[in-house]
Amino acid sequence: MCMKKYLLIAMFFVVSCHLFAVQRPRLVVGIVVDQMRWDYLYRYTDRWTDGGFNRLMREGYNFENTHYNYIPTVTAAGHCVIYAGTTPAITGIAGNNFYVNGKKTYCCEDGKVHLVGVSGKGAGMSPSLSQVTSMCDQLRLATDFESKVIGVALKDRAAILPAGHSANAAYWFDLSAKGFITSSYYMNDLPEWVKTFNRSNRSKVTENLFSLPAGLELTTRMAMAAVDNERLGQGNATDFLAVSYSPTDYVGHIYGTRGDKTDEIYVAIDREINQLLRHLDQTVGKGNYLLFLTADHAAAHNAKYLNDHGIPAGRIDYAALQKRLNEAGKEKFSTDNLVLDIIENRVYLNHRAIEAQKLSLRKVRNMMCEEILKDEHITYALPFDKVETATIPPAIKQRIIMGYHPKRSGDLQIIPQAGYTGAPYGQGTTHVAWNPYDTHVPFILYGWNIQPGKSLQPVSITDIAPTICAFLHIQMPSGCTGEPRLW
Repeated sequence: MCMKKYLLIAMFFVVSCHLFAVQRPRLVVGIVVDQMRWDYLYRYTDRWTDGGFNRLMREGYNFENTHYNYIPTVTAAGHCVIYAGTTPAITGIAGNNFYVNGKKTYCCEDGKVHLVGVSGKGAGMSPSLSQVTSMCDQLRLATDFESKVIGVALKDRAAILPAGHSANAAYWFDLSAKGFITSSYYMNDLPEWVKTFNRSNRSKVTENLFSLPAGLELTTRMAMAAVDNERLGQGNATDFLAVSYSPTDYVGHIYGTRGDKTDEIYVAIDREINQLLRHLDQTVGKGNYLLFLTADHAAAHNAKYLNDHGIPAGRIDYAALQKRLNEAGKEKFSTDNLVLDIIENRVYLNHRAIEAQKLSLRKVRNMMCEEILKDEHITYALPFDKVETATIPPAIKQRIIMGYHPKRSGDLQIIPQAGYTGAPYGQGTTHVAWNPYDTHVPFILYGWNIQPGKSLQPVSITDIAPTICAFLHIQMPSGCTGEPRLW
């Protein structure tokens, strides 16, 4: 009788542990489509397969009103924000390029490491300039680093920043090597499976790969190879695959938001997502993985395209503007090159020259703003230290503040009139602004524990990371300011 009692207690303990154990999917997959506007979800519906975007919209939960809540809306900042759940004001990734201690710096450059998989020891890449964790870091922490995290993209920044500081690997494509590479931040030699993958795909590499459907296909193949060879979703802990499709951005910059090439790339990416989903179904199991899809920014329509249809738009020549500002600075203060750079609608002043000439920084800033505002198509120009008290619309003010990092964002913010960008007038597009055409992006949840549905309630891009973390029952990233969006 006593033995039966002990057996019953033991069985109760085992069942209780199972009932109260934290339930997580076997794999989380993040997909970022570079430069994808939200309205493309409906523009291309009838051209897509049943198993790609249409499957995600049919079987997933679609947050239809998701926006970026800061400026500048660019690739590096966007990828970091999606996974960190906070804005550049806190991540420190102020743009694709920014100044650090007076030196122009690329968002992922790291002189302490070197590239791996390409001949020569070029400047290394790492996530070291990000000042916060990503949700991938948080998953690794929650599982005592049993979880595997892999980042895959053609662009280095699109693979590195999402995967975070503690990733097992991030792989990006190098045209000179004709293959995927990494850096010594992660490892000292490429795994054999990556070398084999590169050899088997080398003959398909062309100089314009980054702007072709073939670039999408190569990204999908690499992502699937990572799933297979790293056995993602097959271990005891939840793994994370961060995938970014870069060719959509290159095509947009070259050809714009309309035209055969843009149509072609979005029809092609649907096929790739279909292929990736089918592979995940077969290897991890349908319902065993949690997937989200979004974009790092959207894009403006080309100015000529808008003008041809009577809509106000135009081009601002920022190189000419910088030249004009330096000429005005020379005339006013007898000092050359007071403006170091204009990057992503931000003006970086030459503080060394200002200090050397003992000029008033306040007077230089004010004069530059006055000069900038002589352009009739620039609505606002203001020093960052005056944003809080400036008489500008709250929506714009908040986006400036949330995107401003005091040590990396420069001195002045430029806000052009809607429709006015730095893109070539006749063809192509760009992105950087606060306007809906640059901020409104898709956000779809799909798979494990996701019920079909949609919502038009406002969602910020910073809400994605805490939402995924809530599903996984893990702490949100270290700088997170977003909120979980559960229903």
